[in-house]
Amino acid sequence: MAKCKFCGTEIMWMQEGRKKVPVEMDGAKHECEEYKRTVKSARKIELNEIDPDILKQYQDAINKKK
Repeated sequence: MAKCKFCGTEIMWMQEGRKKVPVEMDGAKHECEEYKRTVKSARKIELNEIDPDILKQYQDAINKKK
């Protein structure tokens, strides 16, 4: 059994199509408020906020791995 890293509830993972979905022990899909708050508070970075030289370095590194 696994624990949700946001709220600590016991969950298990079920395959739903191509994705794995967290499910609580009673069979209901696990959706906790802690996760929703974490996703909302994540900082969104726009491409125009990043220095063009640093962005070019990241893109070159990604393309080099391919």
